[in-house]
Amino acid sequence: MTTESPALYEMFDDRFRTGRCMNGDRDLETLYTGCRWAEGPIYVPAWRQVVWSDIPNDRMLRWDEETGAVSVFRRGAGHTNGNTLDLQGRLVTCEQGRRRVSRTEHDGTVTVLADRWQGKRLNSPNDAAVKSDGSIWFSDPDFGITSDYEGYRAQPEIGANNVYRIDPDSGEVRLVADGFRAPNGLVFSHDERRLFVSDTGAGYVRVFDVRDDGTLSDGEVFASTEGREGAHFDNLRLDDDGRLWVAAMSDGVHCYDPDGTLLGKLHVPEDVANIAWGGPQRNRLFITAETSLYSVVMAVTGTHPTGPGRRPWLDAEAPA
Repeated sequence: MTTESPALYEMFDDRFRTGRCMNGDRDLETLYTGCRWAEGPIYVPAWRQVVWSDIPNDRMLRWDEETGAVSVFRRGAGHTNGNTLDLQGRLVTCEQGRRRVSRTEHDGTVTVLADRWQGKRLNSPNDAAVKSDGSIWFSDPDFGITSDYEGYRAQPEIGANNVYRIDPDSGEVRLVADGFRAPNGLVFSHDERRLFVSDTGAGYVRVFDVRDDGTLSDGEVFASTEGREGAHFDNLRLDDDGRLWVAAMSDGVHCYDPDGTLLGKLHVPEDVANIAWGGPQRNRLFITAETSLYSVVMAVTGTHPTGPGRRPWLDAEAPA
């Protein structure tokens, strides 16, 4: 089924055209509809599937690229939100309801990676990014504990909404950035010298310098929703040319040049929650928005969630 969208692309800067960001499908393809709040898509190359979250229904779904079939991946999923892959291709999941970050092993068992910081329970982990050293960085707003709709109402123990790092060797959870109203999506730059973090509550994306010891600078505003009524930044992804693509609830998907200029956007008929690159060539953008999973095949190519370049477990996917 195709959703008619005669104005899928909107250009604000000519670089959106010259960068081929407007090339590709002219309409969004609706892959599934029937969620309460769709979130956290991730393309898993080994399965040729997209796994995503339906938070209020407490389930994870999967769409099969070969057949187009949609099935339940996991029920009683801990009101999962964001998903990504680690360096071994294992699924890393932020479970709002269980207030933890977990990993699904290749045999299907689940390992808890983080559920506390300094002995206090996390709020409700939202999204995660994996660095090339194997460390996992995640945001921890309070969305999952403010009501019973996307988790379980509870009193916060930490008293702040922060970003944390899980050490790949010791498993230690370390605070790396604070001062957020509601930290959400996060992604590393190609050289991993910068970390972009969206703050849904404050209406901007902050960018931090990543120091050699894994600590961050204070962070500067990279992009803002000011002047765009109803827009709220959520998930972030990069393409291979370093452009930042941002899920901007109520305002589609934004595309920013590395210098911070808004180049253009994609119009989506529902409020966008999250985005992910996928397909064999990583040029298919998957979009979760309210009740649905959409996709659009483009001329631009997205960076893999574990960073630029190929990982050993992806080599088999490379064309001869």
